[in-house]
Amino acid sequence: MPLTDSHAHKRLAAAILAALISALLILRLPVLAEEKPKSEEDVHSLLEKSLSVVEIDKEIARIAVEKEALLDTMSDTERQLAEQEIAIDGKRDQAGDVLRAYYMGERDMLYLSLLTTDSWTDFFTILDYLDILVSQDKHTLNTYIGQYRDLQNQYTQLEDKQAELIALEEKLKLQRDRVIALEAELEGELAGRTDSERIRLLIEQLTSFWEEKGLTEVREYFKALSRAMGELPGWLQDNKDLMEIKGFQYTIRVPEDRLNEFLREQDEKFNYFSFQFEDDRIIAYGKRDDIEISVSGHYSLIEEPDNGIMFHVDELKFNGFTLPDTTRAALEEEFDLGFYPGMLTKFLKANSVAIEDGELIIKLSVSL
Repeated sequence: MPLTDSHAHKRLAAAILAALISALLILRLPVLAEEKPKSEEDVHSLLEKSLSVVEIDKEIARIAVEKEALLDTMSDTERQLAEQEIAIDGKRDQAGDVLRAYYMGERDMLYLSLLTTDSWTDFFTILDYLDILVSQDKHTLNTYIGQYRDLQNQYTQLEDKQAELIALEEKLKLQRDRVIALEAELEGELAGRTDSERIRLLIEQLTSFWEEKGLTEVREYFKALSRAMGELPGWLQDNKDLMEIKGFQYTIRVPEDRLNEFLREQDEKFNYFSFQFEDDRIIAYGKRDDIEISVSGHYSLIEEPDNGIMFHVDELKFNGFTLPDTTRAALEEEFDLGFYPGMLTKFLKANSVAIEDGELIIKLSVSL
């Protein structure tokens, strides 16, 4: 049956609409492809960055407090310097008078009078007077010299503190720049996501969990490890099979299973934590309830403040999230993880430390 004009117009309109929809779909395909869900690795990275921001902020706050304390100390030193300079002015004039008296020969007349006196009574009177005078002169000069040296020392201390302040300010600037860059990076990545609100909620939950439970747990493990290292010399004395002695040379060999045994004797926390030795590194891993901690580090020889070996944390993870270097450094500073041979035997000195074939090997010698 032939189409009416009305039907023809409807068919044409439908065809045009279909073409427009097809064109719009074609144009939308690239946009839809860009908005595909990001991988779990991306989410993990965002959460890790947020945790780093929190921890670096803490380091900034710590440095700021340290800087204020240093400024207070510098103010006290400057005040003491001003007082010392006033006090020394008088002694400087007195010392000058004494030196001028000797230089101009004013004291020579008294010495000459000893040789020209005709009376022993006068001789001893002049001698007593000279003794008092010389003692006073010495006291005046010594007092001035002592105060002058104190003043020099205080100036040196102030210069040291000024250098320390410059270093602190540089450190503070570095950490502030670092956290600003990290925050900008985090915000930039979140802005490009369709699930940014969900990620922000996860960040909030992770931060809260870390600050309320995670950090406390990590600090408790480090505290327990620090206490255990203090008991290690005594434990080695009771386990002499771990020590070889050849003349003045000592070698301590601690296999990983014996170290774990020792730690578990010291604190029940280490029932959930184990240490492994591999490729000059120590790897410790533990999981209890909903907290998982992983530590990787190495030992190095130290001489100050005491000879020994010190454990350095190269990597610290909490529930799979890598914590920043500032957190590691703060824990190392707060908790002493060193082993000091002098606590084992007074004259022992550590010469080297290594991890080989599943053993911690410390070489020592007698230092007389």
